[in-house]
Amino acid sequence: MDLIVSPAQAGRTVGVFLKRELGFSTTLLNRLKRRPGALLKNGVPVFTNAVLADGDHLTVDLSDPPAAVPTAPIPMDLDIPYEDEFLLVVNKPAPLAVHASSFAPEEPTLANGLAAHLGPAFTLHPVNRLDRGTTGLMAVAKSQYVHNLLRQQLHTENFYREYRGVALGTVTPPAGDIRLPIGRAEGSPIKRCVRPDGAEAWTSYETLRQAGGFTLLRLIPHTGRTHQLRLHLAAVGHPLAGDWLYGTEDRDLIPRPALHATLLRLRHPVTGALLELEAPLPCDMTRLLTL
Repeated sequence: MDLIVSPAQAGRTVGVFLKRELGFSTTLLNRLKRRPGALLKNGVPVFTNAVLADGDHLTVDLSDPPAAVPTAPIPMDLDIPYEDEFLLVVNKPAPLAVHASSFAPEEPTLANGLAAHLGPAFTLHPVNRLDRGTTGLMAVAKSQYVHNLLRQQLHTENFYREYRGVALGTVTPPAGDIRLPIGRAEGSPIKRCVRPDGAEAWTSYETLRQAGGFTLLRLIPHTGRTHQLRLHLAAVGHPLAGDWLYGTEDRDLIPRPALHATLLRLRHPVTGALLELEAPLPCDMTRLLTL
């Protein structure tokens, strides 16, 4: 990151400038202090207590330190509708997991594909994670700094997400809000359940279309609990088609939960530009509406 100090910013130390003006965390600043050459003022290494003057050229190395266990690069044909030096947005396919799990440690993941795309120094910083079976738009930061800024935007007007889901049956009422607390289900490492002592969870939904015993829904998660959309729909009697965990598995119908992250609108954490991206409904979900 290259910055030119303005008259209004002059007189501050490097540390104060980066924290107040750019939202750097104390953890990140401490890491930069320990890395040789990570902070340069007019091309000369400085510490965070160096005082800035009007017109100074400050350079900050935002790259991640080398990972203890690098992610193996596996070339993939990834759909990346947006990318710049700070972040990218990928239209994730199914059944691709974001990162390796103990259930399938040898299975290629999105992390492997992005390592091939971005190079050996890549460290995965997913902002909005998607389940293995969920398709659609997912933001990935290229540094811990940008990741922290984007995570602060989650569930605010600066980071807005919409999903499309195909639910079983005719959803009634056709639009509304589901506010049911979510916690871990006993006896399962992955399953969640509605429970009074769970974390607050809020989903808005709207019927877009009904066909063949299915309802296409517009879904807005106001909170980000694990499996929130899937569990909320199942809890009101309309699980997603193909949801093996909260509904009924039918691989001939669709081999995954019929859920797609279709719209992502975010405020770029560095440039301030408003980014809005859409990903069309995948074929396996549109097929359900023509049966």
